[in-house]
Amino acid sequence: MLILITLGVFLLMECVTWLTHKYVMHGFGWFLHEDHHEPGYPHVFEKNDAFFVVFAVPSMALMYFGTYTQYTFLLAIGIGILLYGIAYFLVHDVLIHQRFSWFKRTNNWYLKGLRKAHKIHHKNMGKEDSQCFGMLFVPLKYFKEFKK
Repeated sequence: MLILITLGVFLLMECVTWLTHKYVMHGFGWFLHEDHHEPGYPHVFEKNDAFFVVFAVPSMALMYFGTYTQYTFLLAIGIGILLYGIAYFLVHDVLIHQRFSWFKRTNNWYLKGLRKAHKIHHKNMGKEDSQCFGMLFVPLKYFKEFKK
């Protein structure tokens, strides 16, 4: 049961991420997200990285309380958030923005589709009129040219 909770939370986090990206990052939290849309941002860290804390703190708290209480489902929820955070880091920071020199030459149609959708998102440099707010699930049209 705990594995199902973890998997369900992982999948639910894509919805949470989409909503947060569209309505918080491109809304009242734009002051933190704006530098992420600037071309050639020269620093290793961005103000946008503060959103990592927004998700990491509840994940750690849930894992702590799920470990030291009888409410083990909290541990499963915290792990689901953690696993999504790891996937987000690998896809967004490593694959898409290449903040690290890993996966530079991927030939996978799914990963190429994710990169294309995110590039479309960054095509608009401003707060308004952006599209493709998801991370792991994006519209199918971005995969069609890469699927063999």
